[in-house]
Amino acid sequence: MKQQLSDAPVQQSTYVGNVRKSEWVILAFLVYAAVLSLFLPVALFIRYWVILLNLAVLAGYSLLIHFDRRMKASTFGIIRDALTQALVILAYREMGWFAQPHLNHHLENTWVAWDRMVLRGGGRAVIEFIGPVLPSLLEISYGLVYAMAPFAVVMLYVYHRRERVDQLLFVFTLGVLLCYGQFPFWPSDPPRVLFAGEDLPSYLTVFRRFNLWMLGNYGIHTSVFPSAHVAGAFAIAFGASRVLPEQRWVGRFLLAMAILIAAATVYGRYHYLVDAVAGFVAALIGLAVGRALAGARL
Repeated sequence: MKQQLSDAPVQQSTYVGNVRKSEWVILAFLVYAAVLSLFLPVALFIRYWVILLNLAVLAGYSLLIHFDRRMKASTFGIIRDALTQALVILAYREMGWFAQPHLNHHLENTWVAWDRMVLRGGGRAVIEFIGPVLPSLLEISYGLVYAMAPFAVVMLYVYHRRERVDQLLFVFTLGVLLCYGQFPFWPSDPPRVLFAGEDLPSYLTVFRRFNLWMLGNYGIHTSVFPSAHVAGAFAIAFGASRVLPEQRWVGRFLLAMAILIAAATVYGRYHYLVDAVAGFVAALIGLAVGRALAGARL
């Protein structure tokens, strides 16, 4: 435990001034998206918009890091914590702009066979055994996925471990962006759309209505593989367990949430089972790379 606690001061020198590891992931993705726009068959205005927008973000980041280095005020560090999370949303939107129509649903027809086996083999019956209680819990968890990363960051603030935010966000951003970066190459529709009316939950709760509304108004239509919901949930749970071992309840709570979210993606027909598995693997990759870069100190 002493070795774990002593890791915090080591990370302090990278927290103020220099480009953080999590920021390198974000900036690399923005460059990747700009380059990808040159090769994908997208409208010319989308190509120019992505390139100019990402260049502007890169320039803004440079200024923010410059002021953080010169002034060394905690305000700039907090802004960087929030900006990293916000730019994950930008990355999501940009992959949506690259969406292409596709008529061949070979992938989805292959993937759905596993879902039918699990759901019709007793999976849905188990979830609905006591009525709408567990289905509601799954839908609530699915909707709260967007709050998991901010919650974990706040916990680091609360327990005075803000210097470890970069380690946490590195695992999170790498896991999620590994999913986003693949979206243009796996064009696919969610099972609730392509297989409408098939294996849907028996309970249309208010929480499910909310999630469907969110996806209908703010979701993208590029791909569902891999599941960034699952990747982000497990990545933040793994990251929190790693950087805040002194407060084990945080990592355990987030891990329980991640498991519920993974179940919700399949049960709610938001994703195929293979999407959830691939998202989990992406989170494991984020954790493994984070540990390797940190020299496995924690």
